[in-house]
Parts: sequence; structure tokens; C-alpha cells
Amino acid sequence: MVIRIWRGWTTKEQADTYEQLLREEIVPGIEARAVPGFLGITLARRPLGAETEFVTLMRFASLDAVRSFAGDEYERAYVPDAARRVLARFEERSSHYEIVEDRPAPSRGSSIPVSPSPTSE
Repeated sequence: MVIRIWRGWTTKEQADTYEQLLREEIVPGIEARAVPGFLGITLARRPLGAETEFVTLMRFASLDAVRSFAGDEYERAYVPDAARRVLARFEERSSHYEIVEDRPAPSRGSSIPVSPSPTSE
């Protein structure tokens, strides 16, 4: 299994807008492509002073599955135009790692409850 990691930053004021865009357009658009070997995506965010950092962790069955998603230049970040309009900056390249172990905590199983993110202050 391969994990694809990418980071982007918004201003504090644009953070909720970008999160909504991710949840309502970008992620559903990725899922709708039905890329063979795409196993899922995790979205994370954290406040950093005047900015908010977003991290996407996409899981794929193999590097070939990543190439099916991103093309031959698979390290190039996938950043749709709508996201570019909201992001203050972003990584131009995604990083890829081979998962050598993925072990859920014995008492929790494999799902992690997620609470709604806090709104920007």
C-alpha cells in the first residue's frame, strides 16, 4: 500500500471555505473518478497563527494506482482551480511512502470517530 501526502495552506479566514470545498467538491470528485486501487483519503487541518495548514493523506493499493490517479508525473500535486483560488500556498509535489505496517489499536478496530472541525476564529 502507498500513502500520498500533500500539504496546502490558507489564510485563517479562508480555512472553513477550503475545508467545505474539500468535503463537498474535491473529495467527491476524486471518488467519482473510481480510480482502480484508490483506497481512501484522510483530511487534516491545524491552525498556524495567521494560516491554517491542510494535509491530505491518500491511500492507494500500489504506485501503479497512484499513476492511474495522477499520471506519469505522479509526484505533481493535484490542485484543482477552485482550490488554487482559496489556497494561500501549497506544495507543488506530493510525497509517496510505502506503508510497511498499518495497525489499528486493538480496542478500537479500524474506524476512528471524527468530530466536526472547529470554525475559524
